[in-house]
Amino acid sequence: MNSLLKFRKPLSSYLTSLSLHRFSSTLNYVFEETKEATSFIHPTAVVHPKAVIGQGVSVGPFCTIGSSAKLGNGCHLHPSSHIFGNTELGNHCILMTGAVVGDDLPGRTVIGSNSIIGHHAVVGIKCQDMKYKLGDECFLDMGDNNEIREFTSIHRSSKSSDRTVIGDNNLIMGSCHIAHDCKIGNNNIFANSTLLAGHIIVEDYVHTAGAIVVHQFCHIGSFSFIGGGSVVSQDVPKYMMVSGGRAELRGLNLEGLRRRGFHVTEIRSLRTAYRKIFMPSNSNSMAFDERLSEVISHDNIHIFKLCILACSRYSMNTSPRSSGLFRSGLIFCSRIYIYIYIYIYIDTHTHIE
Repeated sequence: MNSLLKFRKPLSSYLTSLSLHRFSSTLNYVFEETKEATSFIHPTAVVHPKAVIGQGVSVGPFCTIGSSAKLGNGCHLHPSSHIFGNTELGNHCILMTGAVVGDDLPGRTVIGSNSIIGHHAVVGIKCQDMKYKLGDECFLDMGDNNEIREFTSIHRSSKSSDRTVIGDNNLIMGSCHIAHDCKIGNNNIFANSTLLAGHIIVEDYVHTAGAIVVHQFCHIGSFSFIGGGSVVSQDVPKYMMVSGGRAELRGLNLEGLRRRGFHVTEIRSLRTAYRKIFMPSNSNSMAFDERLSEVISHDNIHIFKLCILACSRYSMNTSPRSSGLFRSGLIFCSRIYIYIYIYIYIDTHTHIE
């Protein structure tokens, strides 16, 4: 009996110590969770009392947060970063040293979750358009998971009826500029010193090399590539690669298409269409319309991609400021769209019957 008591004593003490260990570990977990949920504001930071600060926000030394600012949970402001005006940051955004987001102007700046604003980048400030009237509302809407690198500038819209828009998952490298009223899609990569003038539309999966300039009102199609040092003054069609002091078509963006998972058959079809439309042999003296009709009748060519290729003739080879040719190009492309719509409609209903 005594031996049993001797055995039970260490067992009970072991269970007690185990429960105490579990209790202490639970306390540590709760303490760390509370610590994460508690915001830290450095004494030298200037935070307006009306600013809305989420949980777990860290505000470093010499930062400024305005009265209308809203910061989501887990945001991190490095020293000397500033938020002004009616600005909203999503969860887990990071502002590096010297970054400035928002402006004390009518309107709004919205930055999505998990975005990084690099060192001394300026995002959501007044545009540089002379048509902008002080007092007008201006807007910038940015999606999630964007990385804006150092010394980049992104401006708000030039009028209340428009807005500057940036989608999700974009990498905008150092010293880039995105002007007023631009519309940027998703999953784009802009290399250093990519300069976009006002009202430019950039679709998805576009890749630019360094030091390129795009003229205002241009349209950059998805999956295209712009070579380094190019000056783009006209639209860039989808799937294309352009380069040059005055950018010209250089063929399909084959490597980009492969990386984005295009099937070999699709790439081969696009390549065939491109060669027949834009690189006819000397023996082929047919007019452009005839070459296009011949390619459209080819069964292995995707009809929508052909339409894009056809209209690219007027995007890169015809100046938009040459009004007569440009209007005729638009009319031609409109006719092509109508023909293709009719073709698809008839083809679909034939299959249904």
